[in-house]
Amino acid sequence: LGMGEGEGDRASMLITLANLKEHPESVPINMLVKIKGTPFDNNQDLDPIDFIKTIAVARIMMPASYIRLSAGREQMNEQTQALCYLAGANSIFYGDKLLTTSNPNLDEDLKLLEKLGIEIEGKTCEGKNIAA
Repeated sequence: LGMGEGEGDRASMLITLANLKEHPESVPINMLVKIKGTPFDNNQDLDPIDFIKTIAVARIMMPASYIRLSAGREQMNEQTQALCYLAGANSIFYGDKLLTTSNPNLDEDLKLLEKLGIEIEGKTCEGKNIAA
């Protein structure tokens, strides 16, 4: 999210996913990480509340799916990440790098989940994801 799309675009994406014959097992939701020299470098930052609302709607529309916080977590503060979990995100990718961007330190992730009272369902090093 944050690539210049509007609320209608985000809603359309979620409706398309929710109307599949079976809901996706995994719905990664990314926050644009701006990289100098790319076409999106000068995009206006997405309001964190709009990002959180998208997660909440995804959770309501696809209750059995893993709603994964993906790219952009490194740029989010702890409060934004906490609100994402409370809104319905129940999985993260972790590790050194996610394609072109880095992830927060695993210890920081685990401390935040513990602080929020979120129990970990499964942790895999191979798949580099944690489900809560």
